[in-house]
Amino acid sequence: MKSFSVRTGKRIEMIDITGSIQDTVKESGIQNGICFVFVPHTTAAVTINENADPDVPRDILMGLNKLIPFGDPQYRHGEGNSDAHLKTSLVGSSEMVMVENGRLVLGTWQSVFFCEFDGPRTRKVLVNLLRNQP
Repeated sequence: MKSFSVRTGKRIEMIDITGSIQDTVKESGIQNGICFVFVPHTTAAVTINENADPDVPRDILMGLNKLIPFGDPQYRHGEGNSDAHLKTSLVGSSEMVMVENGRLVLGTWQSVFFCEFDGPRTRKVLVNLLRNQP
C-alpha cells in the first residue's frame, strides 16, 4: 500500500488526483490488476467523474451544497461540520479502478477526484494495488 498527501485550499473543492494515482501504479510495476483508492477521513471523499469541463466539478459541488447546506441550524454535531460528514457519506470514501498495461482504465473524460468538504487541510490518500494472477 502507498499513500500521498493532498493539500486543499478551500472549505469545499474537488481536486484531480488521477496523475498521482497513475504515478503510484507506474512505480509498482503492476501491468494488470485492480487499483483501490481510499480516503481515510470522515469529511473528505473520492469519486470518478468528468474532468474535461471544469464546470462539471463546480456543478457537482453546487448540487451537493443545495442538497446539504453548510450551517443548517438543525444540525446537532458540535464541530459545525455536519454537512461535510453527510457529503462524505453520500459521495463515498473509496473507488476501484482497473489497471491494464500499466495504466488506469478510465473513460475518455473521466478523472479521479479528491473531494474536500471541510478544508482547507492536508489530507491523505491511500492506494492499494492487486496484481491479476495468470
